[in-house]
Amino acid sequence: MAIGYKMAIIAAAMLLGSTAPAQTSTAAPPAATAPAAPAVPATPAAPQYRLQYVTLTTALGNIVLALEVERAPISAANFLRYVDNRRFDGVNFYRALDMGRGYGLIQGGPSGNPRLSYPPIAHEPTSRTGLSHSDGAISFARAAPGSAQGDFFIILGGLPSLDAQPAGSGGDPDGFAVFGHVAAGMDVVRTILSQPTDPNAGPGVMRGQMLAAPVRILTARRSAAPPPDAPPAAPPASPPASSAAPAPTGG
Repeated sequence: MAIGYKMAIIAAAMLLGSTAPAQTSTAAPPAATAPAAPAVPATPAAPQYRLQYVTLTTALGNIVLALEVERAPISAANFLRYVDNRRFDGVNFYRALDMGRGYGLIQGGPSGNPRLSYPPIAHEPTSRTGLSHSDGAISFARAAPGSAQGDFFIILGGLPSLDAQPAGSGGDPDGFAVFGHVAAGMDVVRTILSQPTDPNAGPGVMRGQMLAAPVRILTARRSAAPPPDAPPAAPPASPPASSAAPAPTGG
């Protein structure tokens, strides 16, 4: 009997073990893997164009120009011809057009002096070079397109009305030929702009814009790249109601 009783207990225990519910895992299932974000293509670097620097040593300080020898090769080469042959030594900044609010231009060069001037060059419009009359741009003065010689002007504040204008816009489709920008010395440019002008001097639209005491360019020489100018304290205010500067004429 004792043996039969023990066997019954063992059989019952085996029966209970086989019918007990299976244990379930309490661990959280693995998180779904998010699909990898598509690779963002790198923004291509802006093209770098070769520049030639020129330092204008004036009676009021130095102005360093960066000439666009790749994008405006005809105009830049013309300016360098004057530099290399010392044709700018002793000429003047003679014109200052102050339009107010930080906008205007100053103009200098041989002023048509036949002893210093080379023959006119072909016109390089901004529509071809991709340049613009932005703050600090340097551009050639001219009468008709293709008449520029050695007189040039520097922009203050930005005057895009002097760029080549789209057909049908009513603006000048040729514009003026930008060939570089001021790399250092905009404080000197602003000082020249602030000089007194003679209200009775100047031909045609330039009357009243001639400096009473022209600012002498002592020398003009090729130079190395300068350290950048400190950024201005504040950008110029919006341009005057009429931002179309009278045409910078001259040889």
